[in-house]
Amino acid sequence: MNDPLSTTPAAALPYAHPLDDFYARSLLQLPKIERIADDQMPEPYRSLLAHETDMTPTLEHYHGDSIHLRILGREQRGDFYFREVVLQLDGTNQPVEFGAIKISLALFTPKARQMILGEHLPLGTVLRLCEVGHTTVAKAFFRLQSDDFISQALDLREPAILYGRRANILDPQKRPLSEIVEILPPSARNKPESQPA
Repeated sequence: MNDPLSTTPAAALPYAHPLDDFYARSLLQLPKIERIADDQMPEPYRSLLAHETDMTPTLEHYHGDSIHLRILGREQRGDFYFREVVLQLDGTNQPVEFGAIKISLALFTPKARQMILGEHLPLGTVLRLCEVGHTTVAKAFFRLQSDDFISQALDLREPAILYGRRANILDPQKRPLSEIVEILPPSARNKPESQPA
């Protein structure tokens, strides 16, 4: 009866789901999210977001380091597992993505489910290690100004204009393995000053 979703006035933004779900349940107002075309994103955001591949290997290649999760929030509803996370570089713990994800656990093998619920490896890493056949489809791109919550998650000293995407990961039968909102930190923090040779 006291479900926050029913008491929080928030406009439905399909391209913000499942981030909107977490905000509603926390009684937070979503920051203004403006949907844009991929060619409206400056570099490096366009190259990092406008593609049909997983974000984990894309960010690992860009930063030259592997990535782990920091969990900000989680909830399991039947076969669906929701979590809010920060992706961090293994070497420095530098935040390289803030994200919200809905995962359909029933579509994964027991081993993959165990790894997902272990809450250390990003989904992209689990898909690779468990050799899960899938395709990634970018559904929308957007820009927003970080609010206090996202700024804290990404270790930002002040609000900043951020870019992100909404994507679906589909199994070979085109069933949604996951729905994801992925938001990158400002480009000044987005790449280490020196890259490994």
